Amino acid sequence: MSAKQLFGLLLFGLLALPAYAGLNIQHWVTAQGARVVFVENHDLPILDLSVDFAAGSAYDPPGKYGVASLTRQLMSLGAGPWTERQIAERLADVGAVFSGSFDADRAGFELRSLSSQREREQALAVLAAVLQQPHFPKPVIEREQARTIAGLKEARTQPDVIGSEAFQIAIYGSHPYAAASRVSEAGLAKLTRADLVDFHRRHYRAKGLSIAILGDVSRQEAEAIAERLSKGLPAGEAPSSIPPVTVAAAGKVQVLPHHASQSHLFMGLPGLKRDDPDYFALLVGNYILGGGGFDSRLMQEIRQKRGLAYSTYSYFSPMAELGPFQIGLQTKRESTDEAVRVARETLQGYIEQGPSEAELAQAKNNMIGGFPLRLDSNKKIMGYLSVIGFYRLPLDWLDSYTTQVAAVSREDIMRAFRQRVPLSAVQTVIVGGQVDGAAGK
Repeated sequence: MSAKQLFGLLLFGLLALPAYAGLNIQHWVTAQGARVVFVENHDLPILDLSVDFAAGSAYDPPGKYGVASLTRQLMSLGAGPWTERQIAERLADVGAVFSGSFDADRAGFELRSLSSQREREQALAVLAAVLQQPHFPKPVIEREQARTIAGLKEARTQPDVIGSEAFQIAIYGSHPYAAASRVSEAGLAKLTRADLVDFHRRHYRAKGLSIAILGDVSRQEAEAIAERLSKGLPAGEAPSSIPPVTVAAAGKVQVLPHHASQSHLFMGLPGLKRDDPDYFALLVGNYILGGGGFDSRLMQEIRQKRGLAYSTYSYFSPMAELGPFQIGLQTKRESTDEAVRVARETLQGYIEQGPSEAELAQAKNNMIGGFPLRLDSNKKIMGYLSVIGFYRLPLDWLDSYTTQVAAVSREDIMRAFRQRVPLSAVQTVIVGGQVDGAAGK
């Protein structure tokens, strides 16, 4: 069996990936200032690696919205001694899988390779070049600008996108977390190669780099990999922190016209940080409110009892600063006002009364019982490692997860929701429907 055939079997799950219980996460800082988390495991001949920089959309300079995303996108389309096509060919030659990631806080890349010397070396050489020596060729920039503008134009005809962007602006206002929703076609077209080069120089620095490594390498080999990736990056301090989020004192209802047959509802406010002391209280509490599928309060009130929507949900999306708490659903246009009213009443009742002891026990059992499924593949574990490394969470965060969930009380949930989800501050965006105004009061 060839290396690429073996890697294909591993990649698509025909050879099972090991489940981990009690991860031994090691941590250190490279000579250049990059932070590293590492889990050594030799069960399979696989190396998984992710790199993250403080270079997400929240770091877009005013007037240059979209430059962070375009920079990350272009970095892998020509770097070091290779063109875009040569990079793709070199990765394919050793069966490596290379991808990118991007959100408001982070921009980064993920690499999976066989751990054997030739395959690993060739894949790592590509990743190092992408991080340290991107070309940003003008013809490729122009092509990607045109493609991105076309995609943006198409996306903004969809009610989900329209509502999501309006919701982000409603809850964040002028804060950088709304930057991605302020990207315009005209603004993208004006971005130049100099803008991308400058953004890379300012934000892709070793002191802003977080590296996560998992798999079939020793600690010594992992240290060499981390030094190789951080060496050669632009010098200087890490980018400044994202400013704190201010929650608006008064919520508003915004109705946006659209020809869709259903109304799309977005309701919420900034609610949760990654290192928040109420993280687990809000996590468990939200499972009961709208994150637990058919057993959730919102699903019971909106779908089961009234048939107002096929599905409804709520979630917290923790970030470096307050990430969004959001309730969402789709309903018939003529049911818009009732759906908004029921969603608000359900949230209000939950904030005032909290969950029942039976709901809390069921939520804990489901979350604790299902936790091993969160760690049943290297890909899932890598997702957690990158979060732990980038947000500087405790190294035992995964090991203590079930204990933290089990410790949450009904009083913890009520206190946390009352403090973090004041109903008077909830913003509401409706796309495609009309309301009489009473639902927003």
